[in-house]
Amino acid sequence: MAFNNLDTLYRQVIMDHYKNPRNKGQLEEDGITIEMNNPTCGDRIHLTLKVEDGKVVDAKFDGEGCSISMASASMMTQAVKGLEVEKAVELSHIFYDMMLGKEYDDESLDLGDLEALQGVAKFPARIKCATLAWKAMEKGVSSE
Repeated sequence: MAFNNLDTLYRQVIMDHYKNPRNKGQLEEDGITIEMNNPTCGDRIHLTLKVEDGKVVDAKFDGEGCSISMASASMMTQAVKGLEVEKAVELSHIFYDMMLGKEYDDESLDLGDLEALQGVAKFPARIKCATLAWKAMEKGVSSE
């Protein structure tokens, strides 16, 4: 019974981020722009990042795709804002481990709403949907 309640809560968190995305849009000022897509299912993301002094100061996204892809982008932008680039990349690796059903270090960084996506690991075809925004973020900060 408790597992069903947790599963329901996680679905609600995902749908909330999908229907009410955080940080949707584009940055007003210049930033790093990354465009990526998932040709398998048609998910597309346009991510803009503002990185100053080795820190992700702001992040916004636009795009279209399934609820998993868009919710993950919303959660990712919230999670990386204010983090040192190194910590943002570390969080990305923790997220990938979670998506692959591997053990992950949830002690080093607060996963917050991201934990709602851990069920995606049961659906291998959806992992690319969940990781698209994260791959875009990593590509963006690596170009900095």
